[in-house]
Amino acid sequence: MALSPSETNRLLQSINHSPKKKLGQNFLIDGNIVHKSLRMAENPEIREVIEIGPGLGTLSRVLLEQGFTVHAVEIDKTLSEFLKHDLHSWIEQKAFRLTEGDAVKHPLGSLSQDTEEFMIIANLPYAISSAWMEAMLATQQLPKRMVLMLQKEAVDRLWAKLGTKAFHALSIFLRSSFSQTDTHRVPRQCFHPQPIVDSILVRMDRLSEPFLFSKEARDLIRRLFTQRRKQIGSLAKKESEEIREKMFQWLTNENICSSSRPEQIDVSSWQSLALQIR
Repeated sequence: MALSPSETNRLLQSINHSPKKKLGQNFLIDGNIVHKSLRMAENPEIREVIEIGPGLGTLSRVLLEQGFTVHAVEIDKTLSEFLKHDLHSWIEQKAFRLTEGDAVKHPLGSLSQDTEEFMIIANLPYAISSAWMEAMLATQQLPKRMVLMLQKEAVDRLWAKLGTKAFHALSIFLRSSFSQTDTHRVPRQCFHPQPIVDSILVRMDRLSEPFLFSKEARDLIRRLFTQRRKQIGSLAKKESEEIREKMFQWLTNENICSSSRPEQIDVSSWQSLALQIR
């Protein structure tokens, strides 16, 4: 169960820790939201869970009590030390496996590369939401399901619609591997300290046939979107001779006008480009 605001304050004071805004440390103080996360994530066949930024271990404890193995990633040294002490018995049982470091560098924590079915359940810090998502997708080891707490702005950006200014490279990569299947609004009052915007719990399920982009394709698409207001034909001319030829062939095959801008090209066409340059 989540700690109350006063309990959270007392605990933070006891370990001499002040929430760090730059790390997006907003601690959940509503137990109903913890259990809502678990209901949204429910899948009895999966017992391995990755948690990003466990903080004071509010969600971790509930996961552990329900028999999950938790692979947590925490960058804050003070909180890591607290978790080592507070969840010591679970660590001894190897049920709680803590990676101390940057979740962007360790997007799947201590999870084995051989693990095929796992979930990610996390109150994802706003500052790293896009970078972590990119890093997770780049591992090409995709979770069966994700239930992520994100600020509304981050959700809008990740799931931006085709043709809008917000549509970008990460929108393409994410939509190629996951579908957004459920959301739940979480008021800012559910956190301490209280953020300035509301959050959203988002459930994303892996597609039956996810499309994984190679590093070369991801780099190219990101590069093209850095000049998103320019026409795709003009952007193609700036690439190497080999890529330029493949891009113009791609435009012909997909019947894409060379005056189109990157944000106007649909996800399936970007996947075709990835196959073309593979």
